[in-house]
Amino acid sequence: MIPYGLQDINQNDIDAVVAVLNSDFLTQGPQVPKFEKSVSNYCGSKFSIAVNSATSALHIACLALDLSENDIVWTTPNTFVATANCVLYCGAIVDFVDIDLKTLNISTEKLEEKLIEARRNKKLPKIVIPVHFSGQSCNMKKIHKLSKEFGFSIIEDASHAIGGKYLNQPIGGCELSDITVFSFHPVKIITTAEGGIATTNSKKLANKMRLLRSHGITREKTSMNNPNIGEWYYEQIELGFNYRMSDLQAALGVSQMDRLDEFVTKRNIIKDRYDSLLKGLPVSKIFTHTDCYSASHLYPIQLDLKKILKSHKQVFSELRLNGVGVNLHYIPVHLQPFYEKKGFRAGDFPNSEKYYNRAITLPMFFSLTEKQQKKIVKILKEIIN
Repeated sequence: MIPYGLQDINQNDIDAVVAVLNSDFLTQGPQVPKFEKSVSNYCGSKFSIAVNSATSALHIACLALDLSENDIVWTTPNTFVATANCVLYCGAIVDFVDIDLKTLNISTEKLEEKLIEARRNKKLPKIVIPVHFSGQSCNMKKIHKLSKEFGFSIIEDASHAIGGKYLNQPIGGCELSDITVFSFHPVKIITTAEGGIATTNSKKLANKMRLLRSHGITREKTSMNNPNIGEWYYEQIELGFNYRMSDLQAALGVSQMDRLDEFVTKRNIIKDRYDSLLKGLPVSKIFTHTDCYSASHLYPIQLDLKKILKSHKQVFSELRLNGVGVNLHYIPVHLQPFYEKKGFRAGDFPNSEKYYNRAITLPMFFSLTEKQQKKIVKILKEIIN
């Protein structure tokens, strides 16, 4: 089976992890700050806060922006459930904005329409979380402009997008947002096994997120009520969490960062090859905007079911039966039973549903060979023809 995603681990990665195993610190040592600095240097952000997952990063990002009960957050239905769940962790209310069918990212036109209506109804969002689907940035220039007009904060869910660029600047620099979040799950561009990071240019937000990732505890004397008790002393000043990244994970991340550009370049070569191989087939491919250099985390296609005599389900199942480990990104969040109980219904976000009903994610990973790609497309041709 050709998997849809796969990490790439080399000897340098292994050596980096072994070095930590042989060191004095498996956690709370020097590797996490080193990894954070590496990400900040690459992205051009002032601060980075590494945690044990992108979900944790999204959660503390919301809390750092003072999200609380009855506040409203908007995101896109075309994402993993974590993007919406982090809002509910804070006791806030989540709603969605439909996608643009070309980029599969949040539609800024629909966002603006919804903001105008929300202002009229006095139900504006406190935060908007655009998701850079498949590694391509959303239209952040327009979203940032809207944030100034309508008064919301921005968290970029860039879980797919480290190594990508927007307007020739690395994603994660936070020039057009308050916080950006990356994921380092094994199927992502680089991996720390599990892990995530939040970047920001705000010292206040960075300090709050650092506090929240480690039980709300501080050893900084300037933040304590009783700073002179003794060297052993610490204070819990917030209700925080155990969201720390280990030094083992961070060491792997530091090593992987050395190859980030290589990973993204290869993924774009694979994307271009797919684009060429799929010409003439009754499928549509993701559109890449000229403002963007995609990290190409995923390669989603959409079946033209009017020209194919098989159903979406049949094509998907037959690809897997023939050794192609396809996947589907994503089931629209509002169609999940948990969210249907909150009042969302089929038909609420038609573009996301239309995409979902004909989408298939083809294998995309650094070590995918040209031979494997040709085999994948050959099998797809045989199935749909």
